[in-house]
Amino acid sequence: MKKLFTPIEVGKLKLKNRVVMTAMDLSYTAEGHVTDRVTAFYEERARGGAGLIIVGGCKIDEYSGAQQMMDISDDRFIPGLQRLTGGLHRYNSYVAAQLFHAGKYAHSSEIGRQPIAPSAIASKFTREEPREMTKEDIKRTVENFARAAERAKRAGFDAVEILGNAGYLISEFLSPVTNKRTDEYGGSPEARMKFGIEVTEAVRSALGKDLAVLIRLAGNDFMPGGNTNKESRVFAAELEKHGIDAFNITGGWHETRVPQVPMELPRGGFAYLAKGVKSVVSKPVIACNRINDPLLADKVIRQGSADMVGFARALLADPDMPNKTREGRLDEITLCIGCNQGCLDNSLRHRAVECMVNPRVGREHEVAYKVPATHPKKVMVVGGGPSGLFASKTAALAGHRVTLFEKDEKLGGQLFLAGAVEGRREFRPFMERLARQAEMAGVIIHKNKRVDEGVVKREKPDVVILATGGEPVKLNIPGADRGSVVHAWDVLADKTDLGREVVIIGAGATGVDTALHIAQMGTIDAFTLQFLFDNKAEEVETLWELSNKGTKKVTVIEMQDKVGSGIGLSTRGMKLGMLSRYGVEVKTKITAKEITPEGVVVVEDGKTKLMKCDSVVIAAGVRPAEGPHEKIKQHVSKVVVVGDAKKPQNGYQAIRDGFMAAREI
Repeated sequence: MKKLFTPIEVGKLKLKNRVVMTAMDLSYTAEGHVTDRVTAFYEERARGGAGLIIVGGCKIDEYSGAQQMMDISDDRFIPGLQRLTGGLHRYNSYVAAQLFHAGKYAHSSEIGRQPIAPSAIASKFTREEPREMTKEDIKRTVENFARAAERAKRAGFDAVEILGNAGYLISEFLSPVTNKRTDEYGGSPEARMKFGIEVTEAVRSALGKDLAVLIRLAGNDFMPGGNTNKESRVFAAELEKHGIDAFNITGGWHETRVPQVPMELPRGGFAYLAKGVKSVVSKPVIACNRINDPLLADKVIRQGSADMVGFARALLADPDMPNKTREGRLDEITLCIGCNQGCLDNSLRHRAVECMVNPRVGREHEVAYKVPATHPKKVMVVGGGPSGLFASKTAALAGHRVTLFEKDEKLGGQLFLAGAVEGRREFRPFMERLARQAEMAGVIIHKNKRVDEGVVKREKPDVVILATGGEPVKLNIPGADRGSVVHAWDVLADKTDLGREVVIIGAGATGVDTALHIAQMGTIDAFTLQFLFDNKAEEVETLWELSNKGTKKVTVIEMQDKVGSGIGLSTRGMKLGMLSRYGVEVKTKITAKEITPEGVVVVEDGKTKLMKCDSVVIAAGVRPAEGPHEKIKQHVSKVVVVGDAKKPQNGYQAIRDGFMAAREI
């Protein structure tokens, strides 16, 4: 690591490294007050080696945000904040408070009043219309930012970060899409910058020169008619004149159709936005969004795109990532895979943030990661999917003697299959790394080995963890056993070829992913696209078609009226959009009755008709896999069933299941 672990100055702060933990809405607070849960969560990240930790968002007044967010709008919150900053300072980490105001993104049900914004333009995010701010509202809000900053200083924070991105209040003033004012705060770009500049000046004045002031900006709103990186650069250059010490550059608004954080976004895909801002300012710039790998982070800095790197979900996944990197223990790092199952999906439901790949997130105050077993046991784990592998690793780290048996050649279970889909590509390396970590912890892994009574009698385990996973639900209709019929898992495992016209029965998460996988067959890959683009071999429209139109005609049918059941809130809309882009036809409220040599006989609107196709793919759900569970239980004093072997569940639930089972041995 040539740059990531070199010191850097932000204002008067001398950071030990360039790892920044960016702010997240964790929903761990009780009516805005710091709790033991919040303190333990952040202390673990400070102990893990982050140079600067930004906590929040912290509400600055009654219009700012939801009750479960951290609050800095009143002096009564200072004692809890002091406890938080004191805890982080023990680990030689600096800590900043993010000053938060949602503007029209606030929900009236959460703040108890109509949200305020520069103009009375309804939010596509909340489906509510805000009240246009008066001059008095603007003056009061600027003052509230300043008062919040002053409280942060008294609470022991080393810096504050002004929230100016994502479609929140400051970015609403800056954007011509949401600012239609005709006074001095609207109209020209200079007028639309005025509110953000006034907030910056007020915060700088309240803090003096000792504390650093950062601002988080959208590098591009990615909104039709909104601000691009060009306008962001102008705003950043102006803010630097008014006292900003560092710029935290992220992607677009919550309303944008351009994916901002899911697995589909390439790692470091928005680093170019930080590079654009860095070209016009002299103060440090932080690059963000899907930079989950410290090697990539170091590269971003060394190549000059940014001075620091912001990690949010990466430090959910592994709070010790900085220390492990600095010590050369890269294989021990658990990387964020951008699945959003425990973090963003929970946040959108106003639930506490958790993490698929780290089941301890949010439980740091009550669940230690590595507790030595007082009486080590011999543990047999049956099944090498996510639940079985995580259970194995956890039990081995506790000191138990663990052997894992997997009936197939490949480890990873359904997550390995899901990783066949281009947009789900992070799943496979995650499972491979998890398997390596299990072996490093001492787990003995046997592949291509089925477990029966004889194996259990020979091994004589004290505990058996049954993680045998699930199996596809079979479709009980005439013709379901024809040669033209395959299961989605076989398609994802590349065990079968398909005809040109394909009908998929089932539009849940597996059906949608399988449809995208098939629809992408015959499209050009990213390297080919770049080659053709760089050499101007084809027109842009042709390149788009080559990237999005494959060789298969795909139709998905679903009995229910909803598509994508089981897909998280943060990715469902994006996936449905991808189905449309790739030309997949989706039909709901339609029931398959029979499969014939010509296609699928269905009932739609009470009428029976034939949907012609060459291949039929079944994606009708999952059920616990059959196995010798009851016979095994006769030979072992303790048997625990986890993951899909117990009941169908997603990856986050399966991993948590395995983790908790191993801890309770």
